[in-house]
Amino acid sequence: MNNNPIGIFDSGLGGLTVVKAIRNLLPNESVIYLGDTARVPYGNKSQKTIKKYSFQIVDFLIENGAKIIIIACNTASALAIEDVKKYIEIPVIGVIDPGVETAINSTRNKQIGVIGTTATIRSMEYEKKIKATDPSINVVSQSCPLFVPLVEEGWIDGTIAEDIAKIYLQPIISENIDTLILGCTHYPLLKPLLQSQLGNKIKIIDSAYPVANKIEELITSTKIQSKKNLKGTLSCFTTDLLSQFESIAKRFLDGPISTAATITLE
Repeated sequence: MNNNPIGIFDSGLGGLTVVKAIRNLLPNESVIYLGDTARVPYGNKSQKTIKKYSFQIVDFLIENGAKIIIIACNTASALAIEDVKKYIEIPVIGVIDPGVETAINSTRNKQIGVIGTTATIRSMEYEKKIKATDPSINVVSQSCPLFVPLVEEGWIDGTIAEDIAKIYLQPIISENIDTLILGCTHYPLLKPLLQSQLGNKIKIIDSAYPVANKIEELITSTKIQSKKNLKGTLSCFTTDLLSQFESIAKRFLDGPISTAATITLE
């Protein structure tokens, strides 16, 4: 048994979708979450910078007792996860592999779309991993750099969001995809909007619950799960604008957060 928390980080608030899934599936597990709101988005930054940020955050989470690290940021999962795995000795899970596995099992016509930040799409990590499993699958990718700021500002519906979504989605819809991977943990808050643009024949893959399932398998197999009679706690940290974080976090978690603080990373 290990009652230490699961450490989760993202460039901003999107990783709270993973937090919600883990707390629903594993209510005994405590979670410590860090949203790097001062430096969001990561999608337009270099790989060197993203690695530097990831190391700083991992140091903070481990100092606060994290027993597992979840990189709930697709950009950092694509560009920094292998370096993070070498940097620390505790298990590290990203959000790309679980989403890929779910999408491959979902597609019927072997036409999969991927949307994400510019850096995630440029890395081609989703396409590489899908093709490694099934080379016959066609992958259509589209960067959507305005989606993260829309979510961070709470503009998840309305005319502006609809117009931007239409511009981004039209090229991949025309490729006859039947499955769309949300390659950014911010995007699930846009899911109703995206589904309205895609129609009901295209299935949307949100990596949050596949990630939670992987965590459950990992902590069980390595015997580091918390005691079953404990109720897990959630501690949240940001690097900027705590008040904005608290208000938007309510939408991600369907309720208020009890513990939150702002920190400075160096």
